[in-house]
Amino acid sequence: MSKVLLVLTSVALLALSGCADMNAKPSSSESTPAKAAISAEAQAALAAAQADVKTVKARNDLWTTAESALKAAEAAAGKGDSATVLKEAKRASDQAQKGMAQLNYPMLKIGD
Repeated sequence: MSKVLLVLTSVALLALSGCADMNAKPSSSESTPAKAAISAEAQAALAAAQADVKTVKARNDLWTTAESALKAAEAAAGKGDSATVLKEAKRASDQAQKGMAQLNYPMLKIGD
């Protein structure tokens, strides 16, 4: 009896897995929208911010505000919003630089 249930369950799972992809849309190059262009200044600021964040992240000194600003800049770049890319990329670079500068602060010493 248990073998019959095992076989029936296996057949049902195979049937369901075959039906799972029936509603998936076929991918075509026409359905993907073209990536919106941003200004050269925004591209340069985004590239600089990405490099700054990558450098600081490698040293494990990245502030979360820098990471979130970089994500916002990348999202704005995908939408073609150059003004937001500039603003958020500069913020990400600034926060990354401040994270690096924080390493040079003296250690807090309590007592003698």
